Amino acid sequence: MTSTDAEPVVHIVDDDAALRQSLVFLLESIGVQVLTYPDATTFLEEFDPAEVAVVIVDVRMPGISGFQLQERLLEMDYPAPLVFCSAHGDIPMSVRAVTRGAVDFLEKPYQPQRMVELVQAQLDVARQRFAEHADRRAVAARLEALTPREREVLRLVIEGLPSQVIAGKLGTSVKTVDVHRARIKAKAEAESLAALVRDILLHRVDV
Repeated sequence: MTSTDAEPVVHIVDDDAALRQSLVFLLESIGVQVLTYPDATTFLEEFDPAEVAVVIVDVRMPGISGFQLQERLLEMDYPAPLVFCSAHGDIPMSVRAVTRGAVDFLEKPYQPQRMVELVQAQLDVARQRFAEHADRRAVAARLEALTPREREVLRLVIEGLPSQVIAGKLGTSVKTVDVHRARIKAKAEAESLAALVRDILLHRVDV
């Protein structure tokens, strides 16, 4: 079983022990696996980034704040849906969170039914996001062996340019470009360059 096949988990990052415990009771009552952390540092040290998950995080915590944790996770390209839950929320704060990719911003005390519905919906989103993330990483891994010149050729292939035009742009021969194309196909273990380009575009992989 791969990490994306396993049942997803909800991570709760909040320095309020009573809130963490109430969320555990609420979510476990609907069969959701829950892991809790008293602060963002503990979460970053203990969580498995490959595990399908939803993260519920407080904004104001000792040490690393919720917004700082959001930035760390963005830098890691971590695909889990992020839900903010704060007793001190306001409109600018919620706009900031959602603008940076959070899926929702709930005020404490939260409505239990609203939390349940939100988590259930985001668990489905998490499954899709983590599957897409795994596919994107797999395509990127196939490109790791390419040389800088091969990547340059590949970027021009992605633009739809034929070998003759690519040769003119790079100041080389058509034969040399065709050699590069053949090497790209072999190194990426692609059925064809067209199939490789399709996968790159489909999964939004940087070349």
